[in-house]
Amino acid sequence: MHSRAPGYFGCAIPLLAAGLCLAQAGAGKQAEFAAHSRKAETYLRENRPDLAIPELQAAAAIDPEDVETQGNLGVLLFFQGKAAEAIPHLRVAVKKQPSLAKIQGILGIAELRTQMMEEGRADLETAFPSIADGKFKIQVGLELVGSYTQTGELDRAAAVLAQLKKAAPDSLEVLYAEYRTYSDLTAEARLTLSLVGPDSAQMHQLLAHEAIREGNTNRAIAEYRKAIAIDPRLPGVHYELAELLNTASDPAIKKEAVEEYRIALQQNPQDEKAILSLADIAAQNGDEQQAYQDYSKAAELQPGDADAKLGLAKTLIAMNEDQKALPLLEDAVKLEPTDPSAHYRLSTLYRKMGRVDDARREVELYKQYKDMKDKLRAVYKGLLIQPKEIRADDQDGK
Repeated sequence: MHSRAPGYFGCAIPLLAAGLCLAQAGAGKQAEFAAHSRKAETYLRENRPDLAIPELQAAAAIDPEDVETQGNLGVLLFFQGKAAEAIPHLRVAVKKQPSLAKIQGILGIAELRTQMMEEGRADLETAFPSIADGKFKIQVGLELVGSYTQTGELDRAAAVLAQLKKAAPDSLEVLYAEYRTYSDLTAEARLTLSLVGPDSAQMHQLLAHEAIREGNTNRAIAEYRKAIAIDPRLPGVHYELAELLNTASDPAIKKEAVEEYRIALQQNPQDEKAILSLADIAAQNGDEQQAYQDYSKAAELQPGDADAKLGLAKTLIAMNEDQKALPLLEDAVKLEPTDPSAHYRLSTLYRKMGRVDDARREVELYKQYKDMKDKLRAVYKGLLIQPKEIRADDQDGK
C-alpha cells in the first residue's frame, strides 16, 4: 500500500491541475464573451450596427447557444440586407426559445427573401397569431398574403386579411391588399362561372353587376331581365333590379321598381332591404302612414340598421312625434356615425328641445361628415351608379 501511495498522488496532482486549467479557461471565455457583448451593446446605443455585428459574431463563436446573442445578430444582419446570413442565427434563437414570435416573424420574412418559400410560410404562420406589435403584425400578415397569392390560395389570403382588417381597419397597405385580393377572387369566380354556366341566370346577374360597376345602367337592366327570364326565383335578382330602376327619374320606371320590390317580398317576406326601399318611396310620395308602417317593420326586422331608424325618425318628426323620434336618431348616429343626414336631423331636434350645446355638437359633426361625403362623391363623379353611402343627400341638404 505504501509503495503505491506516491504513484496515486502523482496521478492526482496533474488531474487537479488540468481541472484548474479548464476552469480558468472557461472563466476566460466567459469574460471574453461578456466583453464582446458589452461592446456590442455600446455600439448599438451609438446606432452603429456595422460595429456591433462583428462583436456579436465573436460572442456567438464563444457561446453558440446564447439566445439573446444569436437573436440580436440575426436581426442586425437581416436589417443590413443580409437575409441569408441572418437565417442560421435566427433559427438558433427560435429553436432554443420558440416563444420569440417577433424573431420567428423576421426569420420567416428572411426565408421568403431567399426563396425558401415553404420554410418561410411555415414560420410566418406560426408567428403571426402571437405578434403583439401592430406595425410588425401588418408586415408579417402582408408577407403571408403575398405568399398565398403567389400560389393561388386566395381564400387563405382573404382569411389573413380579415384578421389584419380587424386589427388595423385604417391601414392603407391592408386596404389595398384587400382590394387586390378580392379583385383576384372576383376575377377567378367570374372565369369559373363563365366556363361552367356561360348562359345561366347567375352569369347574367354577374354581367349586370359588371355593367353597374362600369356605369352602364341600361345594359345592367337588360342583363337582369335576361336572368329573370331564365330563373324568376333567382335569389336577390328582383331586389337588385328594383334598386337600379329606383335610381331613374321617370315615374313609370320608378313604378316598375315598386313592382320588383314587391316580387322580392313575395319570395322573401323578411327581406328587410326591400321593405326599407318601399318605405323610402312611400315617404317620397308623402304617404306618411305607409312609410311609418314599412319603416317600423324594417327596424323591427333589423334593429341594427341605421337607415331604418333614421327613416322612421324622419317620419315621426313629420307626424309631430318628436319625443318618439329622438331615441331613434340617437341610435342612428351611434350605428352610423359618419351619416351627415342623421347628425343634421338630430341637431335640429335638439335645437327645438332647447339643448343648445348638443345641437351645436351635432352641427359640427354634420359639417365634418358632409365634407367627407362630398370628397368621396367627387372621386366617384364619373360613375352613373354611386355607392349608397355617397348618394346625394336629401333635397333640403340633410
